[in-house]
Amino acid sequence: MGNFKSLRVWNDAMDLTENIYRMTQEPSFSRDFALKDQIRRAAVSIASNIAEGDERGTNRESVHFFNIAKGSAAEVITQLNIAHRIGYFMPICLDK
Repeated sequence: MGNFKSLRVWNDAMDLTENIYRMTQEPSFSRDFALKDQIRRAAVSIASNIAEGDERGTNRESVHFFNIAKGSAAEVITQLNIAHRIGYFMPICLDK
């Protein structure tokens, strides 16, 4: 524990967050302030909670924060599906 920067899952979450920020800067998406803000906050929450969980002193505390990160990942998936359905971007694989 305590070396979250070396975790693949944390690095993947950081990449996802960067991609979400870029995607939500596109003109059509950037005007939807509520969805843009919500998806960005959920993406940031994934990496943040993985880091916080890894820094916690007990496995129980760590698992709690990892579960919060998992919930935030579900939020991002849902929000990406909403954005796709309303035409903000072309289809991508969201099933993974």
